[in-house]
Amino acid sequence: MRKHYDFSKSTPNPYAQKLKKQITIRLDEDTVDYFKGMAEEKGIPYQSLINLYLRDCAQENRDLKLQWK
Repeated sequence: MRKHYDFSKSTPNPYAQKLKKQITIRLDEDTVDYFKGMAEEKGIPYQSLINLYLRDCAQENRDLKLQWK
């Protein structure tokens, strides 16, 4: 390692605003199993898959249709 690093020509991280926020969320076990299975097929981590799905819902401004039986 160097004793001194020169950061005078550095630029701010352009992805800093896209950083993820850690939260706690409770999901049904069968829901998690569903996403884990799909993630395994796609070859990506299941939490990333859930994030992609939720991001798609938010970008498309999808509205949840609830129907009580």
